[in-house]
Amino acid sequence: MALNARLDHRNPLVFDTHELGRRPGALQRLTRTVDAPRDLGIKGVIGVPEGAPVELELRLESVMEGVLVTGTARAAAEGECVRCLEPLQLDVEAEFQEMFSYPDADDRGRVIAEPGDDAEDDEDRLFLEDGLFDLEPVLRDAVVLALPMQPVCQEDCPGLCAECGARLADDPDHHHDAVDIRWAALQGLADTMSDGEKDEMSGAEPGADEKQEK
Repeated sequence: MALNARLDHRNPLVFDTHELGRRPGALQRLTRTVDAPRDLGIKGVIGVPEGAPVELELRLESVMEGVLVTGTARAAAEGECVRCLEPLQLDVEAEFQEMFSYPDADDRGRVIAEPGDDAEDDEDRLFLEDGLFDLEPVLRDAVVLALPMQPVCQEDCPGLCAECGARLADDPDHHHDAVDIRWAALQGLADTMSDGEKDEMSGAEPGADEKQEK
């Protein structure tokens, strides 16, 4: 990744590492509750609503090449059950670890004259800027990985009736009588026939009893 654009220390997801200095082994622990940024989650599926509280627990450790950030984020995500389409909410806990490199040091902590010469290596690296780092891209990746791709309101959600769309969890006994389509038309015809019509269909001859009497 290329060097960050200039960071704003007033951004709640921007953290200052000056207290650590550049002393390998120095530690700093932080807790912070921030408002969730926009589109924090899997778009159109499930995510943390913009502005919802996100609790952060961070451990900052100074190492030779930069600052190693280890942390946990906790928040409530909202979405829709993929089976019954009902709204759902679930607690999400995302763990992450990321190295933020000094812009003037290589991966062995040695000072280099011109950082970023190796473009391929820089694409996968995050950098400190004036002792600051932006946690937002790391937080986004961690939350997306922690969320289910197919959220359900409960593990055994039966979903919707394929015939009428009724929510099966609300009516466990819900069912439709199966009708053989080959007989459906005949059944409907039979229900509307009169007794006389039934006799005619059976092949009985009118006046048969009278002939027998004669």
